[in-house]
Parts: sequence; C-alpha cells; structure tokens
Amino acid sequence: MKIPTRSRGGPAAAARDPELFAAFYRRHVDAVTRFLARRVEDPHSVADLTAEVFLAVIDSGHTYRKGRGSEIAWLYGIARNVASAERHRAARESLLTSRVAGRRLLEPDAIARLEEKLVAEREGRRLVAALAELPEGERAVLELVAVDQLSVTEAARSLGIRPVTARVRLHRARLTLRAATETETAEAAEPVRRPSPAGSTS
Repeated sequence: MKIPTRSRGGPAAAARDPELFAAFYRRHVDAVTRFLARRVEDPHSVADLTAEVFLAVIDSGHTYRKGRGSEIAWLYGIARNVASAERHRAARESLLTSRVAGRRLLEPDAIARLEEKLVAEREGRRLVAALAELPEGERAVLELVAVDQLSVTEAARSLGIRPVTARVRLHRARLTLRAATETETAEAAEPVRRPSPAGSTS
C-alpha cells in the first residue's frame, strides 16, 4: 500500500509542523534572500535578516490568509518590517555584539554565495536608492512592483493597504519619477555655453 505524501503546507501549517516548515523554507528562502540583498549590502546582515524573517513565520503564520495574496507577498511584508527594524536598531551595542558573534557561524562557502547574490542585486539596490526621494507610501509600492516584481494586488497585501490605494500611490510615484527623469534628460542635453573670447563679435 502506497503511503500518501504530505500536502504542501502554507505558513500556518509550516508554523506548526517542522517538516512542513523545512519545505516552506526551501520554497521561499532564495526569494527572501534576494529581496533583502536589494536593500542590505553586507552578506552577514542578509543572512541574519533572512533567518529573522523565517523565525517570524513561526510566530505569525496563523495570520496568513490565502485569499488576500500570495505567500511571497506576505513574506515580503515581513521582510520589509525586519529590514526597517534593523535600520532602527543597528546602532545598539547589544545587537552589534550578537551580530559579530553570529558572523563566526557563517562558513566561507555561505559568505561566497551571499556575496554572489549581492552582486546580482546591485542594480536593484541602485533603483531602490533612486526611489529614496519619494514619499514613503509611494516609494514602498513602487519598490515592490518595479523592483521586487509583485503585482499591484500583492504589493497592497504586503503593505496592508487596499489595492485601489496601492494603484493611486503607484501612479503618483511613476509620474514623479517620469518628471524627474525628463528634467535630468533635458539638463543633460542642454549645451554648455562658453564665454566668447575677448574682442570677438557675433
């Protein structure tokens, strides 16, 4: 008699079952690592924050609702919060001490793999940096859609806002960036005017 294989588990099931959690981790760890590599430059920090995201799944897996968005959109929402919290607490000495201790646990091969991801996501980090002047709400939606390749509905789910609100913010962000780009292009195309030599006539 053939024993049925276990069904693919979502976040809620993964939070309760170690085997399903391991499968859930393998399914999404690469995407979460790339997401963080677009926002953080240090490979050790990427490793630490990726671990924090999946630890958060254990605590909040029960909050996931399939009808409100994909698993990856939900995970990106957690990853955004984790990355934001990291920026606010990075100066604390206790975190710095634990981070240094954690670095000793990374093998050279693991560091090399993370550094490869950081190189691959360099352009993504540049785009994220270019969006820094936008209002936070507009920037967050545009990041998730343009950089992280989520749909508008998934981006809204990740940010905890309505899809219509996300569409409005995305539209405003694109208009702002387009205007800024057109201004930069016009300034770059404008010829440099040099003073005429003394005594010359037009």
